[in-house]
Amino acid sequence: MSEVKSGDTVRIHYKGSLNDGSVFDSSEGRDPLEFTVGGGQIIPGLDKAMPGMSVGEEKTVVVPCDEAYGPVDPEALHDIPRAQIPDSVPLTEGCHLQMQTSTGQMVPLKVVSLSDEVVKVDANHPLAGEDLTFEISLVEIAQSA
Repeated sequence: MSEVKSGDTVRIHYKGSLNDGSVFDSSEGRDPLEFTVGGGQIIPGLDKAMPGMSVGEEKTVVVPCDEAYGPVDPEALHDIPRAQIPDSVPLTEGCHLQMQTSTGQMVPLKVVSLSDEVVKVDANHPLAGEDLTFEISLVEIAQSA
């Protein structure tokens, strides 16, 4: 039976959860996730867990935040003058917004706090600072390197 190696295109089913057991993502009810191992298409900690797996194998992988979405970056907190946000945009603490950069990239933001003058937003990934646990099952080695 062949084992996964870097450069292989694989398909996996997965369930991702936080330390408290809450599930943040899962492939349940969907097609398996397809990616090239070592291709930088998924978080590094999960990518590193793939080599050596065989089709049908299941395992649980704990991915520290440094190998997932990174630590929380205080530089990703920004104060935006309230006047720069249209009145038609409803704002509440915890709501999510999107901002477009000068290059056209969309950046998700979370409203942390707001006043009449300033809206403080957080541009960190929602899972930044979190250690993640994945239950993975290798469904197929779709293309071998």
